[in-house]
Amino acid sequence: MGRLFGTDGVRGVANADLTAELALGLSVAAAHVLGEAGSFAGHRPVAVVGRDPRASGEFLEAAVVAGLASAGVDVLRVGVLPTPAVAYLTGALGADLGVMLSASHNAMPDNGIKFLARGGHKLDDALEERIEAVYDEHRTGAPWDRPTGAGVGRVTSYDEGLDQYVAHLMGVLPNRLDGLKIVLDEAHGAASRVSPEAFTRAGAEVVTIGAEPDGLNINDGCGSTHLDLLKAAVVEHGAAFGIAHDGDADRCLAVDHTGSEVDGDQIMAVIALAMRERGALREDTVVATVMSNLGLKLAMEREGINLVQTAVGDRYVLENMKEHGYALGGEQSGHVIVLDHATTGDGTLTGLLLAARVAQTGRTLKDLAGVMERLPQVLINVPDVDKSRVATSAELTTAVADAERELGSTGRVLLRSSGTEPLVRVMVEAADIEQARSVAGRLADVVKSALG
Repeated sequence: MGRLFGTDGVRGVANADLTAELALGLSVAAAHVLGEAGSFAGHRPVAVVGRDPRASGEFLEAAVVAGLASAGVDVLRVGVLPTPAVAYLTGALGADLGVMLSASHNAMPDNGIKFLARGGHKLDDALEERIEAVYDEHRTGAPWDRPTGAGVGRVTSYDEGLDQYVAHLMGVLPNRLDGLKIVLDEAHGAASRVSPEAFTRAGAEVVTIGAEPDGLNINDGCGSTHLDLLKAAVVEHGAAFGIAHDGDADRCLAVDHTGSEVDGDQIMAVIALAMRERGALREDTVVATVMSNLGLKLAMEREGINLVQTAVGDRYVLENMKEHGYALGGEQSGHVIVLDHATTGDGTLTGLLLAARVAQTGRTLKDLAGVMERLPQVLINVPDVDKSRVATSAELTTAVADAERELGSTGRVLLRSSGTEPLVRVMVEAADIEQARSVAGRLADVVKSALG
């Protein structure tokens, strides 16, 4: 059996890779492993289980709930809610673990299982590895120690989750949104009720698209991975701007009143300045990944804000934030973490904070996002090469050094091995798009010749 847990839980095609049997078995294993680790010591364990609207989430939720209850865990079913809502409720309700069923921005046939520890935090890698090992051991025949009688878990629907989560968001908002017309693209996903409710309560005039999930249409031509519908709707309705989420609403991208995209880097820049003004940006520092545009770094330097960069993945951003006590971090893709109020990327919270800044300043989002100039970025994937030698090839090292000298302080080179495919990603940023293309093309040729 290959490794099941990736960087964001277990994912695959539902009912092919991710079956009901796998979901049930992993849930039982998670209950046993957390019990062995002392997470349930002295009390009857409780789990919060939520999902996005995918059709497959219905049977997978049933399997997860059955597995947990059969292992003696009481289950609170919160239904269709965003990942950050499930994380929040796991902490707010004092639950011992949380489970979210979603494949985020992936197409409808996929689904995923993400386990959360007490407080709504992602499980440590060691615990995930132990869950996988215990699952595999019992999958091949070792019997479970099963409770009976009053020892089995009880299952309860917790219908207050949406209102409780929205109330939490309202408590975080620094000011109201009265006078703003905002278009929300919910990707036919988990925030289809939550996000419009939150923005409306905050005082905004809301126009929604992609807010009619039927179990089959999640992320289908809409949401944060398909912004054309939102761009058109913002212009058509004369809105101040638009917000787009993905299927589980842990991402937020935006579109200004002209229909131009505002990405995660620009959103972080706007929110960073607002947080610093309120004294909430600890150490005057923002955490991003190495894939963030160089324009973010240059903008933060100009504004006197430090930018710390991590490996690609919001988990690495979060780890750095927790280790050093930073308050804001995220990714270009729209995962933005405001650690004082969320344990994961929260698309609805991010959108609300962005809107609050527009309302507070009276400036357009286009003007606010102009604090950062996105430098042209070219990405070339070079397949069928020995990616393990990226860091050791002398020929490649020399080529990168030459490219960096050519670009100077207004450009950047990043070579990165794919984590899942036999290819190397060549990324070049420069003040001029033609220069970026030229440098990237030359580097890609060297990658082929040196590592092919």
